[in-house]
Amino acid sequence: MQTLKQKHRPFCFSVKGQVKMLRLALTVTSMAFFIIAQAPEPYIVITGFEVAVIFFFIILYMLRLDRLIDCLFWPLLDIINSMVTAVFMIIISVLALIPETTTFIVLGGILLQMECNTKCLMIRLEEALYYFEHCLKRSKPA
Repeated sequence: MQTLKQKHRPFCFSVKGQVKMLRLALTVTSMAFFIIAQAPEPYIVITGFEVAVIFFFIILYMLRLDRLIDCLFWPLLDIINSMVTAVFMIIISVLALIPETTTFIVLGGILLQMECNTKCLMIRLEEALYYFEHCLKRSKPA
């Protein structure tokens, strides 16, 4: 009897990969707006740090290093990262929307708010995918 292999799907073409790419695009765009508007340095630094972290996770999943380094539970680490950065990005986006700001800082704040909404979607998506993967593993006959 042949065992069916799980179809390998490149990370960039998966839903999770597309959402991460969208997060990266929104964060880079908001950082560009902050740099153009010469926003306060914490806005630029926190947004730049988030770009680096998102890029790290994209490279990690593209090279499938999460499969090689199995001592860490990557879905949980990704969810914790999304929740912590969502809090930071909400704070920065709210501070950027204070009335005494320029148009580019307001646009950067709006894009960060959109990115926070994308993070919430990503957290729910990761939880659902994790749940379905484990339910399917349990329901398969031995």
